[in-house]
Amino acid sequence: MEIAIILGTRPEIIKMAPIIRHCEKEKLNYSIIHTEQHYDSELSNQFFKDLKIRKPDYSLNVGSGSHGAQTGQALIKIEEVLMEINPSIVLVQGDTNTALSGALAAVKLHLPIGHVEAGLRSYDLRMPEEHNRRLIDHMSNYLFAPTKETLKILQNENVWGESFITGNTVIDACMQHYALAKETSTIQKSLKFKDFVLCTVHRTENIDDSEVLQEIVQILVDFPDNIILPIHPHTKNQLELNELIPNLKGDHIQIIPPVGYLDLLWMLRECKYVLSDSGGIQEEATAPVFNKFVFVLREKTDRREAVESGFAVVTGTDSKKVLEKIRSIREKIQNLPKRPSPYGKGNAAQNIIEIIKSKLK
Repeated sequence: MEIAIILGTRPEIIKMAPIIRHCEKEKLNYSIIHTEQHYDSELSNQFFKDLKIRKPDYSLNVGSGSHGAQTGQALIKIEEVLMEINPSIVLVQGDTNTALSGALAAVKLHLPIGHVEAGLRSYDLRMPEEHNRRLIDHMSNYLFAPTKETLKILQNENVWGESFITGNTVIDACMQHYALAKETSTIQKSLKFKDFVLCTVHRTENIDDSEVLQEIVQILVDFPDNIILPIHPHTKNQLELNELIPNLKGDHIQIIPPVGYLDLLWMLRECKYVLSDSGGIQEEATAPVFNKFVFVLREKTDRREAVESGFAVVTGTDSKKVLEKIRSIREKIQNLPKRPSPYGKGNAAQNIIEIIKSKLK
């Protein structure tokens, strides 16, 4: 049995890492196909080294570009690799252009597809990812749903493939990678505050809309706690384009360059709570090692389990409403009672590999 693991972005690497480790543990044959949707080879190889997993077997150098160009280039290059290795199954993760390209390449070659993190829905059609994951789910043979809710979504949509509840590999990743973060992160030396709120903002629907971006700046300026913002390059570009950088000031604000994944985990552990539009952080914050509350800077979320289990609230982006919500509950949510993550116990990778082994005997 040969497993093709397709990835192309940092979140995909993070969430596929536990599966890669479990393949190693089980001594299974696998190939890592990296489109480099977000990375050049040097940065990518360093990230694999940081996480102590082997370098990709195939690096495709797709890079950035329009959605069509990126998806098309990835499709062409992934197809060539799959024709060469002829795997028993192709694993894709999440909802990126890489995942869509991998699924399309596999289905055209009549190769079985496994979708890790199947069934997520935001019902926000402004999000390119919403379209990607719907398409992937309806092409996949094996759908690895993180939760009961995502399984129900797949069943209601009458997907053709077989669906399973496995948990989310993000919890496996948090438990495995925080130990590395404790050992290696030195980010604390560059932080201005000991007590701080972690903020990340990067979503297209927030950053590319100038009115929404102005609201987010106002939220940060009037924020009631010290806040640290590792600034995403695209966010910085849009702030500069809209001449909003001069407005983003205050003694309680520290803007720092983008941080590595392990540094981000250290900050997630040490912060009071989180303000973010990231889907991944909504999941990561529920891991027992972090147990943090997230104010979600979005109109809708595809991680409703985090909200329903008391780890998050969706605030929208209207500055007055967001600040009112934060001020009303910020004292209550800084020391959350310990509770299980809705995304599993940290054994999702094992569950996924066991299903694959049983189906592809």
